[in-house]
Amino acid sequence: MKEQMNIAKDKMEKTLKVLGSEFAAIRAGRANPAVLDRITVEYYGAQTPINQIAAVSVSEARVLVIQPWDKGALKAIEKAIQASDLGINPQNDGSVIRLTFPQLTEERRKEIVKEIKKLGEDSKVAVRSIRRDCMDKFKEMKKNSEITEDDLKKCEKDTQDLTDKYVKSIDDAVAVKEKEILSI
Repeated sequence: MKEQMNIAKDKMEKTLKVLGSEFAAIRAGRANPAVLDRITVEYYGAQTPINQIAAVSVSEARVLVIQPWDKGALKAIEKAIQASDLGINPQNDGSVIRLTFPQLTEERRKEIVKEIKKLGEDSKVAVRSIRRDCMDKFKEMKKNSEITEDDLKKCEKDTQDLTDKYVKSIDDAVAVKEKEILSI
């Protein structure tokens, strides 16, 4: 029983971490190297994340500078950024690539907030799915006479409490990110 609860807790914790990394990758009008995490570059025949072939730094509040360790990768990085859903045109000066993030319009802020809420909802669905799997395991244990009816009730209550805790954490994370986007 305890082991099953720990497994569920670990999975819910991972769901929360994934949500955090998704939020970090959302373009919020400020330069954030995490927006490049999902972009890979064709480099010597392999898809490679930008941060593994270049130094990515924030030079100003809204400017990212990408300095590849191999100058030959400049064109490939530029092409990968243009092909991505980032929506920013890279400026290549021959030694570094600059990404200038425009100020967010009110309309774009609202789109980003919708995206944030959708990511939050998806995470809550994942947490509830973990709860369902955990409850199913407990019911199976009861059916196999491994636990008593009272144990089953306690496990179901504990699982629900754990689920409520993580759903609240997700709601809090969504609220913080939403406030950040709307106050830029």
